[in-house]
Amino acid sequence: MIPPLVSILIPAYNAEHWIADTIRSALDQTWPRIEIIVINDGSTDATFEAARQFASEKVTVVTQSNQGAAATRNSLLALSRGDYIQWLDADDLLSPGKIARQLEALDQSGQSKWTLLSSAWGYFYYRHTKASFEPTALWSDLTPSEFLRRKMGQNLHMQTATWLVSRELTEKAGPWDARLWVDDDGEYFCRVLLACEKVKFVAGRGVYYRATGSSSLSYIGRSNRKAEAQFLSMKVHIDSLRSLDDSAGAREACVHYLQNWSIHFYPDRADILTQMKALAESLGGQLHNPTLSWKYAWIRRLFGWDTAKRVQSIAPTIKWDFVRWVDKHMARREAATPIE
Repeated sequence: MIPPLVSILIPAYNAEHWIADTIRSALDQTWPRIEIIVINDGSTDATFEAARQFASEKVTVVTQSNQGAAATRNSLLALSRGDYIQWLDADDLLSPGKIARQLEALDQSGQSKWTLLSSAWGYFYYRHTKASFEPTALWSDLTPSEFLRRKMGQNLHMQTATWLVSRELTEKAGPWDARLWVDDDGEYFCRVLLACEKVKFVAGRGVYYRATGSSSLSYIGRSNRKAEAQFLSMKVHIDSLRSLDDSAGAREACVHYLQNWSIHFYPDRADILTQMKALAESLGGQLHNPTLSWKYAWIRRLFGWDTAKRVQSIAPTIKWDFVRWVDKHMARREAATPIE
């Protein structure tokens, strides 16, 4: 029997420093049948040239004008032929056995293509050997409704590349929403979750997720476009959970979700906050004005909320940048280490 074909789909934008390692991690998969497709999304650096050196019968590399991550993923999907879809960002890495473990677990359990497969993931900066794999409540077999309740109620997430999605689930979920410039993966996988029968978590190191700090697409900052996209995704999350489970517990998780994200809109986007408060009330809860960490209270007293919020947002970035700098220099000292 011919094993299923897995399409590893990589959208790439200004990733010249990482794309080669990412493609190598895809080529190193132990699963016998894979195709790798890379689309360079109008990069202004040498991403296309770095990726093109891997072009072969197994690796397709194409380029296009800049369209954004979600639109590029739709283009990748249109080019793919796989029975299963593995999304992979251009700066992240797959462990060699990631896909094989997931498909073998699916076969051994006798579950169907309507099962959504997930895996463990860990943050790293430059040295994947230092990746931190910290289990959360999402690292287990779950129903779609329980997955969303835990994600929203406990402020958790799964990294994009952890998922392995059958062609059937992919087609039922529909395309990525090209309007979203942030949390496009969160919104998309809400629809995948609605389409699936269950989520099966497969243990073992799966994905190495490169932490990029404030340069990440997921960082909202003071961007109105990203704020609006984030709120749109949040409404999809809430509608998705309530379509599966409209119990008091599910509604409470939705209110927690709104409260956790409220600080990203306060005080700059009062219009969105007004909608969030009305939504919380319709769920039987109440949204409170967000609070800052006690460490920044004195800044608020002296300079106001807006300044204190900016400092609170910037502080982790400074820490990340310092840790990244140290890790970068340590990586240069160490010889290349195979991905495990």
